[in-house]
Amino acid sequence: MSAPFRHQGCVYGSDAEFLAMAVPFVEEGLRRAEPVLVTTTAANLDLLHREMGSKAAGIDYAESAYFGRRPPQRATAFYRYWARKIAQDSTKSVRILAEPIWTGRSPRDVAAWKRMEAGLNVILADTSIWMICPYDTRIVPPDIIADSRRTHPECVVGTQSAVSPDFVVPELFAASCGPAIDVALPADPEEGHRFDGDLVALRRYVIDRAARFGLPEDRTAMFTIAAGEAITYLIKMGVRKATAWIRPEAGQVVCTLHTTDPQQAHPFAGFRPPQLRERPGDGLWLTNQICERVTIQTSDEACTIEMAMPGPGAEELLQNNPVHPR
Repeated sequence: MSAPFRHQGCVYGSDAEFLAMAVPFVEEGLRRAEPVLVTTTAANLDLLHREMGSKAAGIDYAESAYFGRRPPQRATAFYRYWARKIAQDSTKSVRILAEPIWTGRSPRDVAAWKRMEAGLNVILADTSIWMICPYDTRIVPPDIIADSRRTHPECVVGTQSAVSPDFVVPELFAASCGPAIDVALPADPEEGHRFDGDLVALRRYVIDRAARFGLPEDRTAMFTIAAGEAITYLIKMGVRKATAWIRPEAGQVVCTLHTTDPQQAHPFAGFRPPQLRERPGDGLWLTNQICERVTIQTSDEACTIEMAMPGPGAEELLQNNPVHPR
């Protein structure tokens, strides 16, 4: 029988400290014939590859910048890697060394990645993954280092692990990890849309507003699907009425769905791909794949889902400056 999910953080401050943790972790996995994935920075991939020598060929490598660019994509990639590997042998554990990229992110993006680190304890709870997430003190800010101890049940140094005394229940951490969504609705009622059960009217509103703000036709269609799945999730959670508001914001087109109907949306809904048996939040997985950003904020009094798509200028930038992942 395979081991349960294990989620550890590793704070390191030098190449030697990184290797002191990574090499034994990877070598033991290879010795046990367990699948091993290392997704970290290009520098650390090269460092570990050289250190492992002839054993390096048994490792799966992926640079973090290209292994799930956004939190929902990354969580999905972890789950799919595990599912693919245990299909060959369900008795084995799967080892993943997963270093997030923190540099150059906005405060909102950093919060989203922190929430994902907490959420992995829930999202991957029924897998047999052993995951270590390294944090480099040379480049990672102190607040992120501190929160790594709140989002990982265990901390590891070299080959020694210990329970983290700072660990916080994932749902509580997500609720406290800002910045909060600004739910101030438009002063002009014509700018928003009052949803009372008519999905067709909501979709029409999304199409009209997205086109007004310059989204191409194909991206408008995808944004409409994303908003439709989000409101469908709220309906399944017992919501009868909500307010939708679409506007441009910092190079993106943003849709906010806000309801004061009492219910409890799960902060990590939609982070795992749907299975044969339907679960609450399956539709939100599609919303998460379509949108650049999806944030769920819930309390006893209200629930807000905010979705963002790249604005019309992003398409022009991509066409003029294509990026080809390595």
